[in-house]
Amino acid sequence: MLTTGELAQRLGVAPSTVRNWHRAGIITPTFITAGGHLRWDEDEVREQLRKARERDDR
Repeated sequence: MLTTGELAQRLGVAPSTVRNWHRAGIITPTFITAGGHLRWDEDEVREQLRKARERDDR
């Protein structure tokens, strides 16, 4: 599981972009810690982004 910062780095975007995508409902975290921190699976997020792009292309 990746932190938001780690995910952003792997996707080549700013952490604020990942947070914005999450707030907009474009991506959802795999796990939320007891402290409320989001954890991400990179492959799942890439799939969620792919599906979001497909919806936008319609």
